[in-house]
Amino acid sequence: MRTVGVEEELLLVDTESGAPQALSTAVLALAERRSEGDSVFESELHDQQLEFATEPRGVMADLAEEIVRRRAEAARSAAQAGAAVAALATSPVPVSPSIGEGERYRWLARRFGLTAQEQLTCGCHVHVSVESDEEGVAVLDRVRPWLPVLLALSANSPFWQGRDTSYDSYRSRVWGRWPSAGPVELFGSAGRYRERIRALIATGVLRDEGMIYFDARLSHRYPTVEVRVADVCLDPADTVLLATLARGLVETAARAWRSGEPPDPVEVSVLRMAAWQAARSGVEGRLLHPLSMRPEPAVDVAHALLSHVGDALEDSGDRASVDRALRAVLTRGTGARTQRELLAASGSLRTVVAECAARTRG
Repeated sequence: MRTVGVEEELLLVDTESGAPQALSTAVLALAERRSEGDSVFESELHDQQLEFATEPRGVMADLAEEIVRRRAEAARSAAQAGAAVAALATSPVPVSPSIGEGERYRWLARRFGLTAQEQLTCGCHVHVSVESDEEGVAVLDRVRPWLPVLLALSANSPFWQGRDTSYDSYRSRVWGRWPSAGPVELFGSAGRYRERIRALIATGVLRDEGMIYFDARLSHRYPTVEVRVADVCLDPADTVLLATLARGLVETAARAWRSGEPPDPVEVSVLRMAAWQAARSGVEGRLLHPLSMRPEPAVDVAHALLSHVGDALEDSGDRASVDRALRAVLTRGTGARTQRELLAASGSLRTVVAECAARTRG
């Protein structure tokens, strides 16, 4: 059974105005004190963010419990600092982000200017264990066409600087400004993957391997494939769905590699179209079907993903739970629809933030 771990980035927000608050240092100190020195929380590029990582889990129910528990812990520490946490991939209300402390963050600010300054975005990264770098790169080569579907299922960032962007995942559009972000070409082997990483770092544009922001990559810290394409999800059930599907994709790709099936050679330029379409409409309109790269209803494409990973889900015992979770998100919509519905009902982006913070707190 492959293990799965999740990293979630959360916004620190004012409970009254809804505006992001630069309180990460205070919240981290409180979380450290509450955990007696064993905190799972970390800072991010901006002082208005907080990140946590789960333990590697083999059972999805255990992953679900930990995500809910960590969100609640983050909410308690934030409340002590006079703020709240919200699982929002971008801030609905206007914000002037502030870069966090530390030489790495300051270097990013100097090097990338406005691109770094405006990167107050919150993603969800899913780590799935692999047996070797060779298996991991074989997986990367084979999951590429399916990653935009995961983005669509996670879409949770319709607003930017107080305006509706007309995108369901505007975070992914902002994130795409980094020079190393987005889909990548086929690698073919772990050796060629490493050569590509060395070549990118040798340009001097990137600081180190931590700045390899591919939609999916080999983790430079863990023996995992790290799927980085998704928004942080408003509903933790959607995070678990995302993680389960990611594990299914990794297992399906590894099996295809072992049986000698070649990866789909779809061009990066076409993958960028698929990612744009997923960001634009989420699960509300059409997506590019990973097998044909032609537009089809999002519901049909989501079920194509389910069919693609079906054997892996059956073997892990996750098929029934994924069926239910996928049906739920396709019926009620993603966090993007929820945010727009909250705005339509209240007329206030501050209310949107407050309600999303309450849901994050649980």
